[in-house]
Amino acid sequence: MKTAVIPQVRVDPGLRAQLEAVLQPDETLSEFVEASVRRAVEVRQAQTQFQERGQAAWENYRRTGEAVPAEQVLGKLQARLNARRKQLGG
Repeated sequence: MKTAVIPQVRVDPGLRAQLEAVLQPDETLSEFVEASVRRAVEVRQAQTQFQERGQAAWENYRRTGEAVPAEQVLGKLQARLNARRKQLGG
């Protein structure tokens, strides 16, 4: 597959200096920008999926009138958090 080029972005010299100051050893500016763009795309995709799940849940509730009580949802989330903390040794 052929690669594509992301357009150049003009930035303030101060921002460019800050960026160069945080590069890892042997990391190029291009690698940093690519990694940053990839992360931003992943975040946007996750946000979109979250919103879609929320909309589907809302539509299901409006259609059926059935919902899971908040206390039950929070209890499940707390249990997952506790399990993860235990797994991490905290």
